[in-house]
Formats: sequence, structure tokens, C-alpha cells
Amino acid sequence: MSRKTLDTLLSSTGAILAIVLLIAGGLLAWAANFANGTVGDQLSAQRITMPQGAAIDSLEKEADKAALRPFAGQPLDNGPAAKAYADHYILAHMNKSSGGKTYSEVSAAQSAAAKDPAKAEEAKKLLDLKQSLFQGDALRSMLLTAYAFGTIGMIAQIASVVAFVGGAVLLLLALLGFNHSRKVAAS
Repeated sequence: MSRKTLDTLLSSTGAILAIVLLIAGGLLAWAANFANGTVGDQLSAQRITMPQGAAIDSLEKEADKAALRPFAGQPLDNGPAAKAYADHYILAHMNKSSGGKTYSEVSAAQSAAAKDPAKAEEAKKLLDLKQSLFQGDALRSMLLTAYAFGTIGMIAQIASVVAFVGGAVLLLLALLGFNHSRKVAAS
């Protein structure tokens, strides 16, 4: 195989790969904008304001306080804020009200208490706690789903930049290869 043929073949392959990477970069950028825009729109529509001041200071764990302070008083409109609110505010209140018991544990205790007429008052309190924990788990699930999609959007954004840079480099190398194949043919 001649040098000109090899240069042309490699340059053509590089040009095709460059085009594929540039298209992939465009699709990844679109996906990132869609994911981040949707997460922001959906969270903003809820009009949740992140806790601040006494609401943060009243939390027992310093880790919860530290996770919430960067977002204090801001609208909850992005994935990292959603994760902080779910894991360090809602969960902190759920754990405080239940003594660290999960929805499943409280539900089992409520079912057992409901079977004993002597424990009717306890069963009622456990039922209220069970409903509160269910609502907390549902809210946390929705917020953590928003966090997950926001993270996917961030990864897609990074991948789009990498694809665009890779496509540009390959396109430049392909053009240099085509240029070299013309010089080899002339000599």
C-alpha cells in the first residue's frame, strides 16, 4: 500500500469519526440541556425555599446543618439542592419523629398494635407517624429522582464537551492527513 493511500484511508476514517463525535456532542448537549432544564422547571414549579437560620440551627446533626447552609434561603431548583433537602432536612425530621425507625418498621409496629384493643391509643399514634413517614419517603423519592436526573444532565454536559473536543482534534488531524497525502503525491 502506498503512503498516499494510507494517508487518505486514515484521514478519511478520522474525518468520519470526527463527524460522529461532533454529532454525538450535539446530541449530548441537547440531552444535558433537556435534563437540566426539566429538573429546574419541575423543582421551581414547587416553589420550595431551602431552610435557613433557625430551621437549620435546630437540626441535631452538624452534617445536616453543613449540607444545607450553602443553599440557605435559596429556591430549591437544582439537583444538588434537592439532594441536600431530601437527605439532610426531610430525613432528619423523619428520623427525629420516629426515633430513627423506618416506614417499614413503624408500619409493622402499627399493624401489631392495631390487633390489640388495649393498644388503641398507641395504634393511632403509630398510624399518624406511619402516614407522616410515608409522605416523607414519597417526597424524598421525588427529590432524589430530580437529583439523579440532574446528575445525568451534568454527565451528559461533560461528555458533550469531551465529544466536541475529540471531534475537533480528529477533524484537524484528518485535514492535516489529507494535506500530507497531497504532498506525498506531488513528490
